[in-house]
Amino acid sequence: MTTREGFTLFDTAIGLCAIAWGPGGVAGVQLPEATELATRARMRARFPNAREEAPPPPEVRRAIAAIVGLLRGEPNDLSAVALDLGGVPPFHRLVYEAARAIPPGETISYGELAARAGAPGAARAVGQALGRNPFAIVVPCHRVLAAGGRPGGFSSEGGLTTKLRMLAIEGAAAVEGLLASEGAAAAEGLPASKGAAAGGGRGPSRDRSARAAGGRAKVPADEPARPPRRAGGRGRPALRRAR
Repeated sequence: MTTREGFTLFDTAIGLCAIAWGPGGVAGVQLPEATELATRARMRARFPNAREEAPPPPEVRRAIAAIVGLLRGEPNDLSAVALDLGGVPPFHRLVYEAARAIPPGETISYGELAARAGAPGAARAVGQALGRNPFAIVVPCHRVLAAGGRPGGFSSEGGLTTKLRMLAIEGAAAVEGLLASEGAAAAEGLPASKGAAAGGGRGPSRDRSARAAGGRAKVPADEPARPPRRAGGRGRPALRRAR
């Protein structure tokens, strides 16, 4: 891997993504923002010492090709992509390593991921770690769901619509149920893939009984609480409380 820090933007089936790298490997992956300008600005804010380069180093080009293929429906395994984990807390590393073992098309809960990371019962801490995941797609936090198969939350531009779209592209069996349970049958851009119905919504609706009572639905123990704001981020929490 090159000794210089750099980043580049690249086109995918879900929009313009970005990737940054450094001496230790891939330093971050960015899902599409609302515009190319916003995506580039986000990368410059996240990686102020990185220069935009084209073409990127060979290892990064291979990572980009694998990500592009995955986002057009190829069952690519990204677990071999080298990540620069400098500055990543030890517990987060365990969570990311466990998440990288979830194959495309499969989903697990926060509680299951906590157990796989060697911390059974730490679903909320796992949610906090995923909320700060700098390696979107390569560390597939979109494959982790809340208790009861609910989608949980997602901090990227587009929120749950983006999460469900990525799962649909991968052919996740959970998508059809998620679309129905979230009242998401009419969302834009969700491809019908391996039984996943086209459609979807912008995010989870408030529980009806809680809404009628004027309160909030209780958060199950297997669902992470709202995480703190991400350093250098958009200020949007990565994991929202189930409504």
